[in-house]
Amino acid sequence: MENPVTPVELPEISFYPLGDAAIVLEFGDHINRLLHGYIQAFTMYLDQHPFPGLVEYVPAFTTLTVYYDPWVVSQQGLRNPYQTVAAYLAEMRSHVKAHPETPAAKTIEIPVCYGGKYGPDMDYVAQLHGLKPKEVIKLHTQTTYLVYMIGFAPGFPYLGGMTPEIAAPRKDKPRAKVPAGSVGIADRQTGVYPIQSPGGWQLIGRTPLLLFNPHRDPPSLLQAGDMIRFVAITEKQFEKKKALANGH
Repeated sequence: MENPVTPVELPEISFYPLGDAAIVLEFGDHINRLLHGYIQAFTMYLDQHPFPGLVEYVPAFTTLTVYYDPWVVSQQGLRNPYQTVAAYLAEMRSHVKAHPETPAAKTIEIPVCYGGKYGPDMDYVAQLHGLKPKEVIKLHTQTTYLVYMIGFAPGFPYLGGMTPEIAAPRKDKPRAKVPAGSVGIADRQTGVYPIQSPGGWQLIGRTPLLLFNPHRDPPSLLQAGDMIRFVAITEKQFEKKKALANGH
């Protein structure tokens, strides 16, 4: 019989203003799954208990930024908006409990066509570590990655868990245009470009999936807390899935 997991209280949280309509909650200074679990627990509580004037919140690796409407918040009492929101959040902290291992929201498979025209830096990454491209693909697809946060561009996932065996430095000169769906590596991180944008990551493949679609609800395919797995596909499979994703 498994021992029940006892929820734990959140650690001390630092507060500081970000402009005149946002407040940053700092949960710690090290990126790890435990800290991610605390932030996820707080966002879940905030979803269920929004305060008057709450606009939105943005979770990151070690922080949670909460945006509010100062005019609405100022109608709720005599204190200034920042002090009022800080008091709301401090009170919330005392009610939030987190599990040491927060269950992921969902696991999503990301099909990727590796190398060739879809991953022009695959050979560089392989040669950097004395590997063959198929060994890089094996290492990249054998991990289940945690989406720590969404940022940089709409729907861009910052993932944790990549093996250092295929880590590679950013390019000295970033590309002016990285195609949407490109899968890249930068130092010990891997991620997917949801839209065409400039970028300096080493590109090893591309997915036909649309990671960001402004006409979809929610627009981003991935959310913080999701788990993802990369699955290798052929060029033929890529083109077929790409056509389906584009509605052809």
